[in-house]
Amino acid sequence: MTLLAGEDIADLRGVMSGPVIQPPDPGYEEARLVWNANINRRPALIARCESAADVSAAVQFATRQGLEVAVRGGAHSMSGASVVDEGIVIDLSLMNAVSVDPGEKRARVGGGALWQNVDAATQAHGLAVPGGLISHTGVAGLTLGGGMGWLTRRAGLSIDNLLSAEVVTADGEVCRASEVENPDLFWAIRGGGGNFGVVTEFEFRLHEVGPMINLGLLFWTADRGREVLEVARDLFPTLPPDINIVVAGMSAPPAPFVPEQYHFVPGFALVVTGFGDAEEHEALLKRIRTTLPPAFESVSPMPYVALQQMLDESNAWGFHCYEKGLYLQDFTSEAVSVITEHLPQKASPLSLVLFYRLDGAYSAVAEEATAFSGERSPRFAVFIVAVCPTPEMFVPEREWVRTFWDDLNRHGLTGSYINAMNEASSDRVQFAYGPEKYARLAMIKRTYDPNNVFHRNANILPA
Repeated sequence: MTLLAGEDIADLRGVMSGPVIQPPDPGYEEARLVWNANINRRPALIARCESAADVSAAVQFATRQGLEVAVRGGAHSMSGASVVDEGIVIDLSLMNAVSVDPGEKRARVGGGALWQNVDAATQAHGLAVPGGLISHTGVAGLTLGGGMGWLTRRAGLSIDNLLSAEVVTADGEVCRASEVENPDLFWAIRGGGGNFGVVTEFEFRLHEVGPMINLGLLFWTADRGREVLEVARDLFPTLPPDINIVVAGMSAPPAPFVPEQYHFVPGFALVVTGFGDAEEHEALLKRIRTTLPPAFESVSPMPYVALQQMLDESNAWGFHCYEKGLYLQDFTSEAVSVITEHLPQKASPLSLVLFYRLDGAYSAVAEEATAFSGERSPRFAVFIVAVCPTPEMFVPEREWVRTFWDDLNRHGLTGSYINAMNEASSDRVQFAYGPEKYARLAMIKRTYDPNNVFHRNANILPA
């Protein structure tokens, strides 16, 4: 364990309003834990910041002491980027306030907020910002990499709705980034991850959503996989903007709406969310049923916040997880063969593969407008995820993910979503952004973090 002088730690405590926790302190063991139980690290210090000034003090302390820095928002990093052995964790979890201006349709969100904090505050006014599919995910990590979920077709990525951000850079400076203030930094943090500083506040544009939406989940067993993916392929080009479909390769849950004979049975589901007219949503469901009757289905209106929390339990803290992602142009015959071959080979009932459709508002944003690691042409973002309730299952399930990814990636597109990089080697990061974006990001990195203080991420090396 790194040895730090007591007087140095006392100095940090003296300038921070939030607590500084060391290994002997009460609460240390709990404070060092992260969502992915496969990550087990012991930092020398955890600085639980309450303000941008606290973050600045912690960053400057880390650089003076030569400590490796990890930044923790929601602690949901699959690779464990939000905790470090023997270094310092800059913990933003106390900075979780959300304020909403319903008239201007704007929200200010603390850097440690979770999406459930944002959803609760914005839905009080019938508003929302595009986020992810799991509500206990941190806003910061998801947003800085791009941010995609149920609302992506309708309202774009999280970064497409970011208006400004407060950022603490590697020298401890607190600055604002927007289209008019530090525009180079603003461009970089919209997709460039946590490479350029610690974001302590986000300002988002909001959209009218809910409070009720319509949900339909239709499930088929794995032997019908090719037919399901072909139906989905034909649906997406004609899909109305107020409807989204997430395609899931999964095991049927032991839920009350699932007939008992299908509990834990692997198969494919179309999760059809309607944010507009209920009749339009029902007409699409009828079209799907007529074409390919499902083994079972569940259709119901529900609160938008319930939609956001629907996958929380199956992705709860304490599971052993691993993920790889890619972009796929379409459900070609070759890609479908790979998908239908590999899905039944998973061992954990919680493991799954998700296909997010990216088009509509996603594709309306110019490719060069943000640093996002993916082209804006219509496509699928694919997430192959191992979720293991016991550590013994982890190694073989990780191999399932890797083999699945290797075979499917042969039919994938150039680029990679950095939020789905469990292992972010330098060549993979450069491949994700492409040479032009990466070169621009490296120049901005040299300006704001020339010594690569913030490198526990899909790292961009300073030019």
